[in-house]
Formats: sequence, C-alpha cells, structure tokens
Amino acid sequence: MTFFLLNILLSLAWIILTAQFSMFNLIIGYLFGFAVLWITQYRKEAVPAYFRKIPQVASFLVYFLWEVIMSNLRVTRDVISLRPRFRPGIVGIKLDAATAAEISLLANLISLTPGTLSLDVSGDRKVLYIHAMYIREAELFKRRIKEDMERRVMEVLR
Repeated sequence: MTFFLLNILLSLAWIILTAQFSMFNLIIGYLFGFAVLWITQYRKEAVPAYFRKIPQVASFLVYFLWEVIMSNLRVTRDVISLRPRFRPGIVGIKLDAATAAEISLLANLISLTPGTLSLDVSGDRKVLYIHAMYIREAELFKRRIKEDMERRVMEVLR
C-alpha cells in the first residue's frame, strides 16, 4: 500500500512540475513514478507485490475491455441481422473463487459483459449460475469463464 501512495505522490509531483493538470499527464506521471519506484527496488532480493500486481491489473483491464468490445459486436450483429444466431441457456459453473470479493467481482464482470448475466450463487458459494445468449457448447463456455475470467480475477485479487 505504501508503494501505491508513493506512486500517487510522485505522479502529483510530476503534475506540479509540469504545471499541466490533465488525465494524460497524470497517467504519464504515474508511469514515471512506477519506473522510479521499480528502479529503487530493483536490487533487493524480494520484489514487493506492488510491482507484480500493477501489470496484472493492466493486463486484466485490457482483457476485459476486449471481451466487452467483442461481446458488444456479437450482440449488435444479432440485433440487426435477419437471422439471429443466439442460443440462450443457463449454465452452472463450479467456482474456485472462495472469498466474497472474488465471487462478487467475477459475477459483476460477467454481468457487465453484453450477452451474459450472473443469476445466482449457490448457498455454499461453490456454483455460479449464468444466463448467456450464446451457448453452443456448454462445456466450452464453462471452460472459457473458468480459465479466462475467473483465473484472471483470482490473480488480481490474491
């Protein structure tokens, strides 16, 4: 947490030095601050988790943005086409996510993706029920959720 606060302070110092407050300049300052902190910690044996988590979060955001864009295109294609290709269904996915934060984040991200909706979590919090517009093969759909989204959510939160 202290590295994050130091990084924010360095990015604010960057904004003060450049005298330009903009989102782009804040991001540049954050990246410069990250580089400075990383260089100062480079020679140490144990690299703090902060330097592993930031790239994981960035990678996850790029992955999720890609999923949202592709899902939007798929749903849009079906809405404007004369022959819809959707095959809706409800699938139960066994969860490896154990904490309430992991399950909540996974369920909300699934619901934010067009064409999918998280319906419920079982009482023992082991199964997440999802309604999806496009289920050609239930096992393939389950595997994509588990290996792509759930795995990445757990990497970011653990």
